[in-house]
Amino acid sequence: MLTEKEIAFIHHWESVRVAHSSFRSKLLRGLPMAMFFGLPILFSIAAVYFLSPEWYSKISQQANHSTLVVLVAVGIAVFFFSFMRMHFKWEMNEQLYNELKYKQNKAINKP
Repeated sequence: MLTEKEIAFIHHWESVRVAHSSFRSKLLRGLPMAMFFGLPILFSIAAVYFLSPEWYSKISQQANHSTLVVLVAVGIAVFFFSFMRMHFKWEMNEQLYNELKYKQNKAINKP
């Protein structure tokens, strides 16, 4: 038999699984956590660049050219992490849903 928590999960997942399966939904729902990891990288680079420009120019002779590359790289990493995190979470919920449905059907069809 299924517990009340498992039955509540089945009902919840049946109502949201199609909406959460789209690429756009996965990307948008994962964006806050991905930004949580991407923004400190940009803030640290900006802090070094603005607070100690002479040190930054000594370390990076191509500071003007590499800024765009760093922004693009962090942006790609944020979007990738955003989508993959939510896709993994969706897959785990889908697997749990299928296991619970199998368990439920097995309990119903049990002689």
